[in-house]
Amino acid sequence: MKTLTSSNVSEPFKKDYELNNILIVGATGYIGKNLIDRLQKKKCAIRCLVRNANSLKGNLPNPPQIIRGDLLDLESLKNAFKGIDTAFYLAHSLDVKNDFEKSEKIAATNFAIAAKTENIKRIIYLGALGNSTDCPLSPHLKSRKEVGVILRDSGVPVLEFQASIVLGSGSLSFEMIRALSERLPVMLMPKWVMVKAQPISVHDVMEFLLQGIDCKINQNEIVEIGGQDQFSYRDLIAEYCRQRNLKRLLIPVPVLTPWLSSLWLGLVTPVYASVGRKLIESIKNTTVVESEKAAQFFPSIKPMSVSQAMKAAIDEIEED
Repeated sequence: MKTLTSSNVSEPFKKDYELNNILIVGATGYIGKNLIDRLQKKKCAIRCLVRNANSLKGNLPNPPQIIRGDLLDLESLKNAFKGIDTAFYLAHSLDVKNDFEKSEKIAATNFAIAAKTENIKRIIYLGALGNSTDCPLSPHLKSRKEVGVILRDSGVPVLEFQASIVLGSGSLSFEMIRALSERLPVMLMPKWVMVKAQPISVHDVMEFLLQGIDCKINQNEIVEIGGQDQFSYRDLIAEYCRQRNLKRLLIPVPVLTPWLSSLWLGLVTPVYASVGRKLIESIKNTTVVESEKAAQFFPSIKPMSVSQAMKAAIDEIEED
């Protein structure tokens, strides 16, 4: 079976594989790297669009076909989509310091144009849950919703998965929970930390993404995905501490805004501070599953409980 490793993509993929020819945009992120590993085990033909070709070669034992391109430069995308059947949009601009919402709109628009030009059969997008009933959506969640609209307006069929907190060793949310729990014997718990979410294990996210390749859908579908339980961030911290046998004092406080908390986060977890601040602003919004489409379209997937997902993430850390 031919292995596709060259960055020269003037020739379309050959139909040598059981599954479709796959393009992953956002391959250097946490979800992207996990997806590459799963797709390679199924011997799919994978192509990754990245800004820096070395960003994947040194991090994967068997790098997929890599092509350089920038979502903010439409001209640089034209070769990446040739011969592709299914394109995964896993990119985000949370690491952009100024006006990340504008960057996300430009990136999604360019992606949509390139996908339509090359007649891609399906776009699979991992977006975000978010309920604006209690308060307006945070800039991060609002931007995730707008990206989904841009992709659906392309005319290419879009399967959008909307998820809350992803639990797994290496995910931003889990690593922030881990850093805070491991370093702080006493933690202040403002009211917004009690807002409900529906965390999902990264292993379940992978199953949804993989099955999404061949799932029969209408022109566009939005599928909300989540684990078995509704937990707040406070609940997640308590569960992590329980499984790690950490004695921690969680003190409820009436006043501590997400913005102030983001500054405090920067002192405790500086590695995650710049991106984490945008996520913290989103915690004020409820992120729970309200639709039954996941069970309708993917009946074979039985998501883990929070306890199981947390244990799996901790086990991965200990194995590493």
